[in-house]
Amino acid sequence: VRSGLLEGMEPAFLDLHGADWTGPDSYEVRPDARRFETWESNYAALYGLGTAVAYARSWGLEAIAARLHHLADGLRARLAALDGVVVRDIGRERSAIVTFTKDGVDADAVKQALAAERINVSVSYPPSTLLDAEARALPPLVRASVHYYNTDDELDRFVAALAGL
Repeated sequence: VRSGLLEGMEPAFLDLHGADWTGPDSYEVRPDARRFETWESNYAALYGLGTAVAYARSWGLEAIAARLHHLADGLRARLAALDGVVVRDIGRERSAIVTFTKDGVDADAVKQALAAERINVSVSYPPSTLLDAEARALPPLVRASVHYYNTDDELDRFVAALAGL
């Protein structure tokens, strides 16, 4: 780390790892990266991470990658078949994140309508991908992220809900 870089970075909160208690009403923030460490641990998150890793290992990374490509490509094909839906993904190697727009329906409205059907998507706004958004004149995009535990039936339900808007 470059000299002086850490001094300008403030931890979200301090405890006995991130700072030394120097007096009844004073403390000194550590000068090194340990200033960001905390004594407390989020055990629920650690157990959740362990469970997720075990689940992923049971599948294997190659099988996960193949499954994600299958689901994402399937979702893109289903979306492209809908009138007024434009899949916005480009590139030779596409990820499991599928972005699209629906003519006449704002991306936030799509998100709200799908949420009412218990389908989770997010919205990607142009400033988050400024160069690409400006080059392609992209509006806010609906962003669907498939996961390897999703099913083809869930993709069908997703597309049916979107078609109903």
